This record gives sequence, structure tokens and C-alpha cells, in this order.
Amino acid sequence: MTALYVTSLTEGAGKTTICAGLAKQLLSNGKKVGFLKPTIAKEVEGGDSDALFMRQILGLDEPVDNICPVISGQNNVASMVRRVYDGISSDKDVVIVEGMCERNIVEALDAKVIIVEDYSKGSEGSEAKFDDAYKDLGEYLLGVVLNKVPLGRLEKGYDEFSSQFSKAGVTMLGALPEDRILFTLSVGELAEHLQGEILNSVEKSQELVENFMLGAMTVDPGPEYFSRKANKAVVVKGERADMQMAALETAVRCLILSGNIAPIPAVRYRAKDKNIPIIVVKSDTTTAVMAIEEALDRAKLNQAKKLPRLTEIMEKRLNFQNLYQELSLAS
Repeated sequence: MTALYVTSLTEGAGKTTICAGLAKQLLSNGKKVGFLKPTIAKEVEGGDSDALFMRQILGLDEPVDNICPVISGQNNVASMVRRVYDGISSDKDVVIVEGMCERNIVEALDAKVIIVEDYSKGSEGSEAKFDDAYKDLGEYLLGVVLNKVPLGRLEKGYDEFSSQFSKAGVTMLGALPEDRILFTLSVGELAEHLQGEILNSVEKSQELVENFMLGAMTVDPGPEYFSRKANKAVVVKGERADMQMAALETAVRCLILSGNIAPIPAVRYRAKDKNIPIIVVKSDTTTAVMAIEEALDRAKLNQAKKLPRLTEIMEKRLNFQNLYQELSLAS
């Protein structure tokens, strides 16, 4: 049985994304995979969403409190994590652990470590960072995955960071591009973030929104304008029935009507006929757009529909054969 510890030096680097991709790949190769995300001295109400998601995609039987235990106190944290780990790992080939970059915990688990680096944080000061944190992990460190690299900079970014890693004696495991699908929101999540009401087709709440369009300021933009993007949400003023009808004739995931104005019957009937949800929000259009931008910044990989795309990216960009060898697992 192997412990694979996934960590990062910054928040929001994409640890859970990497954990999910690794888990799906291991599962596809017939491995029994567990997951552990210990939370140190911080109560998590209702269960950690990342742990809940991993429990779902791995089909785990353990209660979420066992997968994401809250460990309090400053003393013997590593031994307490080890105790929890022993309780869930007995029938697993691999347990993926998501946590802080702490050598004492890594040692207690005798884990192999992958560090996730967020490309958007830049490489400034990287060598010092390697010396202070990476080197401390010593023989436990498998290497680094560079995440969220703009597609146009993928090759250059790989070369830049690979050079930095090489100087520090650290292995570059791969570089993953930014991908719109991985950080989309569902129709239901949009409604929740906007504190809006879904008027119809609630069963479509899990559909993913890949693009956003704002109702044009012209008198009648027509379907041609809204046809520029597919699988989109259209934010439009509640009183602009003409824009709403035009948008409904294109590939739209949902309409977001601002100003707390319900749609006219013709719009409601057309949306119901095409099974397209309408979300009515109290805020004005500008405020709604700002709320959407904020929600996108916090978007997570918490939709099972995103997993095929994640798996495709990771299989292309990571050397799993080498990773299996380092973990002493037969691929």
C-alpha cells in the first residue's frame, strides 16, 4: 500500500484537481484508491466540498468525517494523521492525501509527495522557495506538477519552470494547461451564487456553462449575435424580451434575467418548450456580471462531467508510466 501526498505552497493551486485526475487514472488501472484530507484545527461545517467530491468519484464507503477529519491541537498532529490514515488504508492499493506541505506528516505516512505549482503565481523567487520547502522534503519528493498554464505559453512555461526545477534538483512531472471546461459553473451553481430563482427546467441545473454573453445594448441584436458562442449563459435585462427570445434561438444553457423582472409569457413558454432554464435575479446587470466573475474565480473541479476532460489532459501531459514506477505500482 502506497501513500501519495499531494500538496502546494500556495492556496488555489489546484491540489484537488490533480488528486481527482490521479485517482481516476489509478482506478482505470484497477487500483483500489482511498482519499484523505485532514483539516488541522478548523471545523468544517457540512463536510469539506472537495472531500465530498472525491468520496463520490471514488465510490468510497467511509463517512466523510473519516475522509476529512478535523485534527485539533499543536502536539502530535503527525501521529494523529497517521492514526486516521491507518483506519482507512487497510484495503487500498493507494491512498491519495491532500494536505499542507509538512515534512513531519509526510514522514509519519512514509508518503511520496507531488507538489502542485500554480503557473499564475510566477517563477519569481522559485529557487529560494525550492531551497526552503522542496529540499526539506528530501527523498520523499517525487516532483512538481505545473498547473494552470495558458495554452499559448505551455511549451515556454514548461521550459522556464523545468530549468528552475532542475537547478534545485527537483523533477518536473508535467505541465497542465488552463482549460475552460475544468473551471466552469453549472446552471445551479450560477443560480446559487447570484441568489436567483430558477423558474423552469430545474432538472437542467447540473448542465455546465462554458461561456457567458451579455445582452447587447442595441435595439435588437438578433440570433446572429448570440450565435457567436455555444453552451453559454446569457445575462440580459428583465424587460428586454426581444433579446431573451433571440438568445433562446441559439445554443444557450440558461438565461439570467436581471432587475427582478419575471419574463413575459412568450419567453417563458419558449424556454419551457426548449428546456432552457430561466434564472431571475434581484440585482442589476452590472452587479450580476461582477458576481459571476467572482464565482468563476472560485470555481472548483466539483462536477463529475468535468472528469473525462481532466483525464484526457492529464494522460497527455503527465508521464504516468514513470509515476507508477516511482510509486512501485505495476501499471
